Amino acid sequence: MRYKMTKKQKKMLRRIIVAASLLVVFSIIKVIFSQIPWPVFLALFLIPYLIIGYDVLKTAAVNIIHGQLLDEKFLMALASIGAFATGEFPEAVAVILFFQVGELFESIAVGRTRKSVAALMDIRPDYANLITVGEDGSEQEDTVSPDDVPVGSIIVIKPGEKIPLDGIITEGTTTVNTSALTGESLPCDMMPGDKVISGTLNLTGVCKVRTSGTYSESTVARILELVENSSDNKSNTENFITRFAHWYTPIVVISALLLAVIPPLFLGITNPGIWSTWIGRALVFLVVSCPCALVVSVPLSFFSGIGGASRYGILIKGANYLEAVSKADTVVFDKTGTLTKGSFAVDDIHPNEISQSELLDIAALAESFSSHPIAVSVIQAHHDHLDKSRVGDVKEIAGKGVCAVIDGDDYYVGNGSLMDEVGAKWHECHLTGTIIHVARKIQGTCEYLGHIIVNDEIKPESAKAIENLNRLGISRTVMLTGDKEDIAENVASKINMSEYHAKLLPRDKVERVRELKEQGARTVFVGDGINDAPVLTLADVGIAMGAMGSDAAIESADIVLMDDDPVKVAKAVRISRKTMRIVKENIIFSLAVKAVILILGAFGIAGMWLAVFGDVGVLILAILNSLRCFRISDR
Repeated sequence: MRYKMTKKQKKMLRRIIVAASLLVVFSIIKVIFSQIPWPVFLALFLIPYLIIGYDVLKTAAVNIIHGQLLDEKFLMALASIGAFATGEFPEAVAVILFFQVGELFESIAVGRTRKSVAALMDIRPDYANLITVGEDGSEQEDTVSPDDVPVGSIIVIKPGEKIPLDGIITEGTTTVNTSALTGESLPCDMMPGDKVISGTLNLTGVCKVRTSGTYSESTVARILELVENSSDNKSNTENFITRFAHWYTPIVVISALLLAVIPPLFLGITNPGIWSTWIGRALVFLVVSCPCALVVSVPLSFFSGIGGASRYGILIKGANYLEAVSKADTVVFDKTGTLTKGSFAVDDIHPNEISQSELLDIAALAESFSSHPIAVSVIQAHHDHLDKSRVGDVKEIAGKGVCAVIDGDDYYVGNGSLMDEVGAKWHECHLTGTIIHVARKIQGTCEYLGHIIVNDEIKPESAKAIENLNRLGISRTVMLTGDKEDIAENVASKINMSEYHAKLLPRDKVERVRELKEQGARTVFVGDGINDAPVLTLADVGIAMGAMGSDAAIESADIVLMDDDPVKVAKAVRISRKTMRIVKENIIFSLAVKAVILILGAFGIAGMWLAVFGDVGVLILAILNSLRCFRISDR
């Protein structure tokens, strides 16, 4: 994405070019015509100095009046004025010139990062096409603000328009691009009855949607609020840098003052040359002491990391959570809806003296009037049309199954307890899952017809997610589920989970995570965000996945994955670790360079030009390094 400078940045660039040109010209004149009196050179160099530095001097003066001393502008103003006082005219202009170059570079870097994040999150709808009904019953389409659309209204969404509010399609079919929220480029086909999410893009057909909430309650509004407020939650590192700068700058200023005064007192108080030398060294000290590189690059690194994550549909609520997930050593997963699809499907059919299709046909007809998830999975597995006219009376037996009359015969479809009750000679299956047994009653005797194995499908990405976490050094992956032991073991073994805990109630999951934390584990809990709010809150970092449209997920989690892909958990860890590595690189590099130049300046080895590099040069290099956080490779 090409960045376009603002008017303010363009104005600063023009000032820098003019001041730099004058500085070069006047420096050449000073070398060639060195016999010219110094007041003339002072007047000449004041021209580029005021062109480039008038706003720095003004801000420093205002801050002094308000009692805000020792910021970077005060230090630059003091150092440059001191350089003029000691006759170092070109250095005086250079200090302010290169400081402004650094400020411009910082402004462009921050602006570019913000623009990239804004483009990624450019999901705010501008309008909604509201359908209103006139007194004569005719429909009228009005273009209104999304804020003005009441709950339950009908809106029209045309091809190429953003979906302004959450709702249900009532009429029309279309294809929707969800990439702005999920990072997934593959569009989704939608039809009547499907839920659409605000902020996504309608690609093909015209459809009507009944809104399910106001704009302020919509997914897009909550996400925008989340991203806009992410900078409010500062990391421990950012807070440390703030405290460090608070103490660091005064200490260095006092040191510079002592450096300017104490040596001349011992080496020759009446010698003007001695005073000039040590004041010059003190000015070098002042320029280098400015903590710009740290104060700018550390928050910029975190902001870039959060922006980089949002490109993949990973929304991080603050730098503190980004820092916390980088330290995680234990990742705990909920099973249903997180590692599995949360929807049942028929795994296998084991008939007894009839065909698989006949057994499935009987089970599907018996379950055809039920809305239970297991019943729905059996019906969906029966791809042909179900002739419900073949079904007579249907009786549900609580906790066991159903008894249905099909083609005049009594059939029993349910669990082993139902088979025991009706006297069918059934047997356990060697496969793991929910077993649906089928029996037929003929002349008072129940004949066992076989069973159907139903399972919650494991997501294809789950095994890859665990593998990626292991590659990152997170070898302890834990699965928590309320399912039976054999089902939990089956899922855990298929995706290489290091441990699992089954038959857990919601409060038991909380206790398990609490036990892990008491053992010293730094935990990340990954759940669907709907019924896992207590555990999401308890863990060091809570990650809600598949959260598109889930208010509970966006509210309770620290990190929100906008789709159902568990692989993005490892990507979030990788992004956070890269960000923290770059933050540490900037801190070490900045402090090391400054320390060396401070020491060299104290001994008179480093001059003002090297001091400028120690401040502005290090700032620019740190900013460039920080921008690497925005681009995260898939490796």
